[in-house]
Amino acid sequence: MPQKGIVHYALAQNRQNPLAGTAKSAIFNTFRRTRNQILYWAVPMLIAYETMEWAIERNEYLNSKPGRAEFAGQE
Repeated sequence: MPQKGIVHYALAQNRQNPLAGTAKSAIFNTFRRTRNQILYWAVPMLIAYETMEWAIERNEYLNSKPGRAEFAGQE
């Protein structure tokens, strides 16, 4: 039941363009969000990478001939 003084506008579904501007918005929005979040994931990734590099190097040393000779009495 229509009410007096209320205007209702409608657009037919076949006239809508739901993907208008999606590609452009996605590019700029992705860049903006990445720029804002980079410190939250880049710093932990860098710390994890450096820790793994240190652990691999330490493991290779401990399993080498000089490493086994140095730490032979501690096992």
